[in-house]
Amino acid sequence: MGAYHCLPLFIWTCMFHTVDSIPLQEKVSGDFPNKRIVGLTKDDGKMLHRTKRGWMWNQFFLLEEYTGTDTQYVGKLHTDQDKGDGNLKYILTGDGAGSLFVIDENTGDIHAAKKLDREEKSLYILRAKAIDRKTGRQVEPESEFIIKIHDINDNEPKFTKELYTASVPEMSGVGTSVIQVTATDADDANYGNSAKVVYSILQGQPYFSVDPESGIIKTALPDMSRENREQYQVVIQAKDMGGQMGGLSGTTTVNITLTDVNNNPPRFPQSTYQFNSPESVPLGTHLGRIKANDPDLGENAEIEYSIAEGDGADVFDVITDKDTQEGIITVKQNLDFEKKMLYTLRVDASNTHPDPRFLHLGPFKDTAVVKISVEDIDEPPVFSKISYLIEVDEDVKEGSIIGQVTAYDPDAVSNLIKYSVDRHTDMDRIFSIHSENGSIFTLKTLDRESSPWHNITITATEINNSKQSSQVPVFIRILDINDHAPEFAMYYETFVCENAKPGQLIQTVSVMDKDDPPRGHKFFFEPVPEFPLNPNFTIVDNKDNTAGIMTRKDGYSRNKMSTYLLPILIFDNDYPIQSSTGTLTIRVCACDSEGNMQSCSAEALVLTAGLSTGALIAILLCVIILLVLVVLFAALKRQRKKEPLIISKDDVRDNIVTYNDEGGGEEDTQAFDIGTLRNPEAREDSKLRRDVMPETIFQIRRTVPLWENIDVQEFIHRRLKENDSDPSAPPYDSLATYAYEGNDSIADSLSSLESLTADGNQDYDYLSDWGPRFKKLADMYGGDDSDRD
Repeated sequence: MGAYHCLPLFIWTCMFHTVDSIPLQEKVSGDFPNKRIVGLTKDDGKMLHRTKRGWMWNQFFLLEEYTGTDTQYVGKLHTDQDKGDGNLKYILTGDGAGSLFVIDENTGDIHAAKKLDREEKSLYILRAKAIDRKTGRQVEPESEFIIKIHDINDNEPKFTKELYTASVPEMSGVGTSVIQVTATDADDANYGNSAKVVYSILQGQPYFSVDPESGIIKTALPDMSRENREQYQVVIQAKDMGGQMGGLSGTTTVNITLTDVNNNPPRFPQSTYQFNSPESVPLGTHLGRIKANDPDLGENAEIEYSIAEGDGADVFDVITDKDTQEGIITVKQNLDFEKKMLYTLRVDASNTHPDPRFLHLGPFKDTAVVKISVEDIDEPPVFSKISYLIEVDEDVKEGSIIGQVTAYDPDAVSNLIKYSVDRHTDMDRIFSIHSENGSIFTLKTLDRESSPWHNITITATEINNSKQSSQVPVFIRILDINDHAPEFAMYYETFVCENAKPGQLIQTVSVMDKDDPPRGHKFFFEPVPEFPLNPNFTIVDNKDNTAGIMTRKDGYSRNKMSTYLLPILIFDNDYPIQSSTGTLTIRVCACDSEGNMQSCSAEALVLTAGLSTGALIAILLCVIILLVLVVLFAALKRQRKKEPLIISKDDVRDNIVTYNDEGGGEEDTQAFDIGTLRNPEAREDSKLRRDVMPETIFQIRRTVPLWENIDVQEFIHRRLKENDSDPSAPPYDSLATYAYEGNDSIADSLSSLESLTADGNQDYDYLSDWGPRFKKLADMYGGDDSDRD
């Protein structure tokens, strides 16, 4: 041990003069100094010889962590030129000089002033020189030397982490690597065993082990189950000196978690489940939940539920709640207590991600029995159909049964049902229903043309419980009956040119029919039977529901006949056949050479034929003057009060004699032209009042046009109605009163004014009951003999 305390340094110096410098490499590498012979010359010329010896170094070594009371002695610097008289001074420079290492400048002894740590610095490089105190001359050249710190085992192994975290799948085999831990030692690995680390396990056996050299932790037990224990804490020790006694050690903690694998099948906690459901629950209703337990985690615990084939598989369904891994029993079809009261289901629960490594442990699914009891409730009536379609002819009589609806109570106790019509769907109250048997009948007549469809709602209600009711739509289609006659599609303004030729088409007419026969419309056109041969025009049926009007003679004259009336018989081909007569009014007009109409009035013909331009202007001036006079006359007369021309009620006037001709009746066409009544254009549209002086000669009273009606009796009745409703009309309107006698006249004849000469007296008292218009006539015929005279 004494060798560690001091290493002597010998310095050989020359005895006489200055010595040459020796390189550092040579100084340090050799154990002994090189020798040089230096010649010295004196006065006597005698040559003297000596041997020069320089610094001699050995590498210095110090132990780290010196704990002695004195400073640790490193070594000594000395030169042979040191006589011991204190003239030389030793100087030390370099790493730690003056602080860590101090030198006695007189003796050259070097000491370590502080405790050194090799882990902080393992070697120090210093420089030493010797100088003459008096002259300051360097007696020895400066040289470098190294002080190495020898290591001692003063550092324990340290792990890179204080806490390690690792995981390993459960059920892993023995020797499965978990994690590697690493410890480092700050001591010198090249000097002794201070830095040789050995690993060992202090805590965690017998589950885990550690490789002593690499620090790899491995499993030590087979088939460790996460479900039994998931977390393990392992303590690992690292010891230097190769694990021998006296070595230093350090520890670390490793937390190891067993990760899950799918090694557990799902299992139901009970074998049977019981649920109840009312029979009226809607489809998709959740009846209950079942759950199979799986101790695994994550996707290893995901379960899929299904209903095995058998009872109720088509009535119920099971869905999986992904959040809770529960099976939800739902209703897939409507339940009916009267048909089935109890269902028994077999529900399977299986893992969705099985692990093939553990299939040998058994089937990864489980089965449970689910019983569902259906509860009876009071249900509303059920119709035999979801909707009804009824077809009925439009000519059906009121009160006729057109169809029937039926409903029944689906409950075990069948209650009686009553039927009714929802009046919100039949505001006009056209239909009704028998409350007991559901027969639908009509309350009013039907008309397809106004309403081809009727959509009503029928309500069926339990008699014992009015809250239980149901409704069904009934669609009633009105079938068409041929009850409308065809008629002209529009009003035709037809004209014929005066220069028309025979066979010329002057008008094409079409018709319309409100009916809608299934085979489509087919119309026919013919002349009316009363006038089968018309000398002026011909009706040609085009066979396409139209007819053409053709001219039959060469040329027409407005002077002779300005307007023609052409009656046309139109009938359809449906059953029963409907027909009507349409009258076409044809005016005679002047046309150009191309057949374009120019004028249709007879006055225009006269003016254009015989009057010059000057005459036309003169006539126009006269007309204007006449109009001015009429306006002035009307203004003056407007100030006067209207007075009837007939003042006395007894003033019968002489025009009573115009009624002495009864005529030959309806067949006497010579006495009276009945065609005048049929042609509204031929009759006078305006009549002047005979009992009140007119305001102007142009003021006329317009009547309702009756051209579309060719029935004479209807025409007369309308004219009578007009005059009856006019309080200012006189009772002398022969056209309204006597033009048409009619059928079954109770007065026989009113024109026999010579009846006074007959043998028997006639009773005319009934004339007093005919109204105020016949008052004067009643006074004339109903008075006594003196009055008649």
